[in-house]
Amino acid sequence: MGKHVKLDTSSFKEIGAYLATPKGKPKGGIVVIQEIFGVNAHIRSIVDRYAEAGYTAIAPAVFDHVERDVELGYDQAGMEKGVKLISELGLLRALYDVEVAASTISEAGKIGTVGYCWGGTIALMAALRLGLPSSSYYGSRNVPFLSEKPQAPVIFHFGEKDHSIPPEMVAKHRELMPQMETYVYPADHGFNCDARGSYDAPSAQLAWDRTLAFFEKNLA
Repeated sequence: MGKHVKLDTSSFKEIGAYLATPKGKPKGGIVVIQEIFGVNAHIRSIVDRYAEAGYTAIAPAVFDHVERDVELGYDQAGMEKGVKLISELGLLRALYDVEVAASTISEAGKIGTVGYCWGGTIALMAALRLGLPSSSYYGSRNVPFLSEKPQAPVIFHFGEKDHSIPPEMVAKHRELMPQMETYVYPADHGFNCDARGSYDAPSAQLAWDRTLAFFEKNLA
């Protein structure tokens, strides 16, 4: 359904993106923010799925600033390379790319974001600093930003078996952002990704349904 396009991030350099458009008039736009594994087949499938749900969706290839066309597997080698790439890239440059991607699809209407793992924290930052309603899946770097005043609503999704985000970290979200929806699922980190061993279909479906309802409300 989707296609590869280019984004002019003129403050840095041109990067790629994966874009999909719905049939008929869009309900709005969604910027899909990758995990540490690049805009791989799984992230592209999420973009396509949001287009099928009626949204113009785009996933900026933020790693292109460091290395072009990165698509990593969910093994130890992929994990190690992904960690290296995010340490080189940093959160703020990726957030800028999200802003550019949102502007690129602005004709779709109101824009939101959804992000996973590392991208889940960038989704939170998009709500805090860019005013984009956002769905944040298991963002393990969220806590340092929870004291900032949000400019848009956020919905949080966590797995109760996720050792990288223990219960006390989840509790911080409810303590510091009590106005936001925070959900915990009987699943592990990465439960939304059907290419990972931690995939949990019932949790992924419920989080999807809640996220769609969130966007229906906040992008209308």
